[in-house]
Amino acid sequence: MITGSQCRAARALIEISREMLASFSGVDEETILKFEHKLETPGDEIILSLRNALENAGAVFLPEGERGIGVRLKFTRSEARRLSILESEGGVVGDDEVPGA
Repeated sequence: MITGSQCRAARALIEISREMLASFSGVDEETILKFEHKLETPGDEIILSLRNALENAGAVFLPEGERGIGVRLKFTRSEARRLSILESEGGVVGDDEVPGA
């Protein structure tokens, strides 16, 4: 399951409003607001709907571990490819073609 704080953080990361999350998840905005502000804890089924909607929109929830719980963005396939290219950028070392040297 996720916490209200993770829900709020995930929305911020993927840049969607409470209204959009309500539309994606089928959970009303008031329930989301109360969950995010720790005023009420909805049932497991509602929390699962919120989690699924946020994950489908690009959030990844991190389980509790040494560093605590969290949330991050998924990398898309193209982003992962660009990162791979950047990490191996530089290529083979060659001579500089500097005129007059």
